[in-house]
Amino acid sequence: MKRLLLLLLVLTISCPVCSGAEAEPVPAVSAEAAILMDGESGRILFEKEAHTQRLIASTTKLLTALVAVESTPDLEKVIEVKPEYQAEGSSMYLKVGEQLTLKELLYGLLLASGNDAALAIAGGCAGTVETFVDWMNEWAADLGMENSHFANPNGLDDEEHYSTAYDMALLAQAVLKNETLREMVATRSIVVAGRSLTNHNKLLWQYEGCMGMKTGYTEAAGRTLVSCAVRNGQTLICVTLKDRDDWKDHAALFDYGFRSFSLHPLARGGKSFRFLPVRESLLPQVEVVTADDVRYPLAATERVQAKITLPKEVKAPVQKGTIAGKLTFRVGEEVVGETYLLYASDIPADPGRPTLFQQVKELLRGGEGRTSLAAFWLRTG
Repeated sequence: MKRLLLLLLVLTISCPVCSGAEAEPVPAVSAEAAILMDGESGRILFEKEAHTQRLIASTTKLLTALVAVESTPDLEKVIEVKPEYQAEGSSMYLKVGEQLTLKELLYGLLLASGNDAALAIAGGCAGTVETFVDWMNEWAADLGMENSHFANPNGLDDEEHYSTAYDMALLAQAVLKNETLREMVATRSIVVAGRSLTNHNKLLWQYEGCMGMKTGYTEAAGRTLVSCAVRNGQTLICVTLKDRDDWKDHAALFDYGFRSFSLHPLARGGKSFRFLPVRESLLPQVEVVTADDVRYPLAATERVQAKITLPKEVKAPVQKGTIAGKLTFRVGEEVVGETYLLYASDIPADPGRPTLFQQVKELLRGGEGRTSLAAFWLRTG
């Protein structure tokens, strides 16, 4: 009986994606390092030296903002500007003794790229800038940014301050998941704390569907840019490091990604998948449904294989919402998505006629003794 319950039905089906379309030419970019990533799945659609450690300049401030809002959710927290928060380079022009909310400082950080705002946020959230930088490195490690290290919250050049195009794309994914930051990086202009701030990211005006992110520049790092764009429900993330023509390169990479990799629904959560036979119940079968949506960007020539793992049948009782099996999608040998399969309803066991063991047990419990037990065996023998 146990062996029967452990038997799995494993099927592989081929799901063709639209064919016949010609491959889009891969654009040439001037960046020394670059990556184009699907924001939902994390699939890499284009890369160039994406894992090489480089200076990243003010794109650092995306991590500063993420650590700030996740460590200090009260955006109305008031932070007083101290003398040590003054900094060289791009500035929000904070005045010593001035008091601003964390929210106001975040706009100064992300739109005006204020190095002073970065220091004020770090000190105001963590007590000291040094402690905040420690937090940044811890957050980066948790995000899987294995080739990154941060020495300050503003991105000024330092031998111990570096990242990669791939790691910065991971950071961008995390930023997009935060509703507050997603709104801020997409803001073109705003007036806060008596200051009129305009976003440095020209793609917000130049590329349809751009949702912003962060620019950066130092002489040593060159021009750095993290951006994202949305089209037909698909989000793409682009990162370029040391790129003399970053606006053009990002637009070209976005066009390439949207044209070459359409986002395909592989499964829809809550949809009926199939019915399984049920043993030891008055109800003969139970419906199985998919647990989650699964979507993945696919090129025109790619095929998806779906592996279904389910028992041939199930024994009652069955509890609604418990796991029945799994649906796994692959392109070649790579797993590109999966979802659990769940039972859609409760299925009670059929009490039916008591088993022989149950009948004997009841007789003994009733204290009818050996006479009754002997009579039982005569009736059933």
